[in-house]
Amino acid sequence: MPNYSPISSAPGLLDRVDEDNGTGGETFVVTVYDNDFNTYHQVYKILMEATNCPPEEAEMETWEVDNLGKSVVHHGSKSVCEEAAVIIRRIGIQVTVTEE
Repeated sequence: MPNYSPISSAPGLLDRVDEDNGTGGETFVVTVYDNDFNTYHQVYKILMEATNCPPEEAEMETWEVDNLGKSVVHHGSKSVCEEAAVIIRRIGIQVTVTEE
């Protein structure tokens, strides 16, 4: 399970502490981008489904998508991130998987 620590300059946001997660140092991220057609609730639900995150994390990431235009919603191996991206794309949201 990832370790998180609060960022003092941005209340409510979480900063991920680097971990190898068995990827040999090769870590990828899934970024979700805001759009004009998905609802807040749709994004919230799909993030929990795709990343198996707790409701509080999905809420924070959905807020970031809605208010900041994008959010990094998952970290892991390329295959794990690609699997999460496929699930998220089902609702028509733009998603990228990039090396961290």
